[in-house]
Amino acid sequence: MSGVGRRTFLKATAAAGAATTAVSGTAHASSAPVFEHGVASGDPLPDGVLLWTRVVTTAPVRWEVARDATFTRVVARGRTTTGAHRDHTVKVEVSGLRPATHYYYRFTTADVVSPVGRTKTAPRPSDDCGSLRFGVVSCSNWIAGHFAAYGYLASRDDLDAVIHLGDYVYEYFEPGVRVTEPQRECETVDDYRTRHAQYKTDPHLRALHAAHPVIATWDDHESAENSSAIGSPVHDPATEGPWAIRLAAATQAYFEWMPVREGKLTRRLQFGRLADLTMLDLRSYRTDTTILGTAQRNWLASSLTDGCVRWKLVGNSVMLAPLKIPPLPGLPPTNTDQWDGFPADRDHVLRALDRAGMKNAVFLTGDIHSSWAIDVPFGETTVATEFVSTSVTSDNFDERIGVPPRTASLQIEAQFRALNPHVKFVELDSHGAQVLTVTPEQVQMDWHYVADKRDPNTATTKAHSWRTQHNMAQVEQVL
Repeated sequence: MSGVGRRTFLKATAAAGAATTAVSGTAHASSAPVFEHGVASGDPLPDGVLLWTRVVTTAPVRWEVARDATFTRVVARGRTTTGAHRDHTVKVEVSGLRPATHYYYRFTTADVVSPVGRTKTAPRPSDDCGSLRFGVVSCSNWIAGHFAAYGYLASRDDLDAVIHLGDYVYEYFEPGVRVTEPQRECETVDDYRTRHAQYKTDPHLRALHAAHPVIATWDDHESAENSSAIGSPVHDPATEGPWAIRLAAATQAYFEWMPVREGKLTRRLQFGRLADLTMLDLRSYRTDTTILGTAQRNWLASSLTDGCVRWKLVGNSVMLAPLKIPPLPGLPPTNTDQWDGFPADRDHVLRALDRAGMKNAVFLTGDIHSSWAIDVPFGETTVATEFVSTSVTSDNFDERIGVPPRTASLQIEAQFRALNPHVKFVELDSHGAQVLTVTPEQVQMDWHYVADKRDPNTATTKAHSWRTQHNMAQVEQVL
């Protein structure tokens, strides 16, 4: 790292974020321009990246990108504006950058300077990459604890990007470790904006965004539980109004507040000849009969079998593999919010992999607040692998049934494996973040667990490692 050491950079950005938070006590207004919610970057390309911030100002917002953290080597700059129509958020599409290169960026308005962010561009599609490394996260519920797992990833200097698999915010309200704003379930655009704003005051989340580009998709809680294009089981039109209006409000706030390009979450990013990353949207096109929609389903099958890269990574918000659930009080035998509820779509995608003889598809999944490594079956063979990210804070098995961790869950984990021989690893109790390492020979997922999600300064420990080797479509434990 040039210019400023990594630890110095992280401490400086954290201090700047804390200082701006202290200036403003509200999410949507301020007497002077402040960058209360930090800075972020996302969706890296070989020649550019998306930059994000939020600042309440009527003055122009200037931005700079440099090769060093002291901005003595500025390579791009410009200016833009913002306003109440987009909740004072700012997005800048920067181009003309060098591939596979770290850059630093900042914003300025009315002589107020934002915290400095660090980002990285992707390699060229023709580049031979020796390795790639991604952070992988999902399911961060404010009320359930502190986002120390994000802080762990922020402290690493070896990540190309962080993949967020959804449930970045939670829409509901209930008592917990921390109190959410607004103190009610989100229904309007102002509600969702306020919830996003609060999340981006968490110091660990601000540090994550300042340290690495984030590649994100959504799941259900960015709008409402088990949501789809046609509704949510917890949304009552009689008392909460039309679902379409609520969904539009949640969607608007998400695209304002997240470092993603406007309008569409289904996309594919390529990282040299080693891997590409297909990000799915499993909510916007979902109905009672499809999880993907026809266009996304056909595009996914084609993308997975075009042979352009060594590894096909898929950002997939809910579990792909079939899963029989042990007989547990209050639980059905299958979870139809997952791909199990849409077997025709799953068969279409897996059949395409089988026909192409493609064994290097790796699905990266969130949603179920637990850790899994799975051989994805199709007929009598396996055609892909699936690694499931545990939650950053959202309650998992032991917390939901009120027992100490690693007690009752051990028997349930054994039952899951017995009912589902393709499930090779499951851990139901821990929270944390994952690190995915990609080389030409293998893809490996490492699970890093926090000791106590209620403690903002908790320790993080590497707990498990599983991998799949080239052209095998099977997972194996790394000891």
